[in-house]
Order: sequence, then C-alpha cells, then structure tokens
Amino acid sequence: MKPKLTQYEQQEHLLIAEMVHEQATVLDLGCGNGELLELLRERKDVNGQGIEIDDEAIYRCVQKGLTVFHSDIESGLGEYPDKTFDYVIMNQCIQEIFEIDLLISESLRVGREVILSFSNFAYIQARLELFFFGKSPATVALPYSWYNTPNIHFLSIKDFREYCTLKKISILREIYLTNWGQTRFWPNLLATNAIFKITRNDKHGHISHISGDGI
Repeated sequence: MKPKLTQYEQQEHLLIAEMVHEQATVLDLGCGNGELLELLRERKDVNGQGIEIDDEAIYRCVQKGLTVFHSDIESGLGEYPDKTFDYVIMNQCIQEIFEIDLLISESLRVGREVILSFSNFAYIQARLELFFFGKSPATVALPYSWYNTPNIHFLSIKDFREYCTLKKISILREIYLTNWGQTRFWPNLLATNAIFKITRNDKHGHISHISGDGI
C-alpha cells in the first residue's frame, strides 16, 4: 500500500486544486492512487479522468469511483483531440519521463492550460550536499538515493523558466514552496518545489511569466 501523503504532497494538491476552476474538465497524467483527482472532485466538482500504468494504483482509483485508463503516458496523448480538457495536470511526474518535451507539447495541445509541479534540484540544501560532501543529494523534497530514485531529469526552476522561453510557452502562474511555506524571493535557491500553470503562447509572441532570479 502506498504510504500516506507527505506534507509536501498535501500542500501541492491543495494549491493545484486552487488553480482549477469549478466544474472543469481535467486529465491527470500519472494519477497514482487518485488522491488529487478525488480532491478535485470533492472541492471543485470537476469532470476528471486519469491515466496510470500501475495496476494496483488503478484499482485504488476505481475504489474511489474515479475514471482512470491504463496507459503509459510515455506513448503520448494521440488519442485525444485538441483542447479536449480545460486542464492537463502533471503532478511530480515530468522528472520521471524520458520524452518530456513531447509530453509537455502534447499536454498543451490536449489541454487549454497545463498545471505541473516538480522538485527543485537547485535547492540550497541539495547544492550544499553536493558541494561539501561530493555525493548525490537527498532532501525532504528529493528523498531518494542515487540507486532507487525514479527521477531521470534533475531540473531546476531556472531550467524550466528557460525551457518555457525557448518553446514560447506562457507561464500564467508560479508558486514556490519552501520548508516554511511559500516564497517569491530567490526561488531557484530557496524553494524545494515549484508549481507552474502554463499555456501556449498567444499570437503576438508575448510570454507572460515573471522574470526570475538567476541564482
């Protein structure tokens, strides 16, 4: 059985739910046991469905009365027409996907907006552990050893901002989580986790994200 949600997971779920409007259509990629979908159904009355590859997780979703399809999100979202959903959600999964550029592109095609979250590998504790101890860092937000981590991409907030600029993706909202709450001050250094709401750039080429620190 999957362990109880951590404080970080609970906080992220609540903040993601706050970004979603009432009665929206939602696709949750890699939805796990369905905790986020269940929260969105209870709080926002969404019409939601998930995609998950783990059979036991799907079974737990079905027990909650959720609609979940057995599929590997690595294979893309080709079966969905453009703008099928109001939101596509990728909660703590982009660092685990091989073809992440393809998946983000497909999510932006299928959803009017995309909400995603990830752990910030440039967090100060991770930097200090790597610098002083010369070993792969483990933090509260990245609680894995090198040999059992599910992560294959170790991105930072700065990395993702630069990616959005390169791909002409508009950032509609940014939330940065710390051990004590949220921050807007030096997020690439101080934030453990980040949540972004993004969409395709408008026809005038305006990118609406806030310029961040370079730390």
